[in-house]
Amino acid sequence: MADEYQPMGISMTSLTIGYGFMLIVWGIVVSQLADSNHWTSYIPSILGVLILIPGVMANVQAERKKLWIHIAVIGGFLAALCGTRFFMVMAKDDVSAYTKGSTLMLLITGLIYTYFCVQSFKHARRARAE
Repeated sequence: MADEYQPMGISMTSLTIGYGFMLIVWGIVVSQLADSNHWTSYIPSILGVLILIPGVMANVQAERKKLWIHIAVIGGFLAALCGTRFFMVMAKDDVSAYTKGSTLMLLITGLIYTYFCVQSFKHARRARAE
């Protein structure tokens, strides 16, 4: 599609793949830095996989790109939803800075990614109407 919505000059599939990969790396690195042995520290990585796979599939199956990006935006929304936990942990002294940082990162990046996806959907709808 020549007239595709491209935030920051990046296609939505590339943005989806990059965001998913970033979440996977973030979860692994922060879990290692925090020396965490609890599975919840890998939640960003789990969400990253849920976003990365549809992003890759949108490239592989271009005819089903709309479906795959709609699935990926669910992962982005879940990231933002998980990030709302930041408001519960920000004032607690017994919660590590890594946990606070990860939840804030999920909130901010999840909201931004979801916003870009919604703008992409609106753009595609307007393009079809013209």
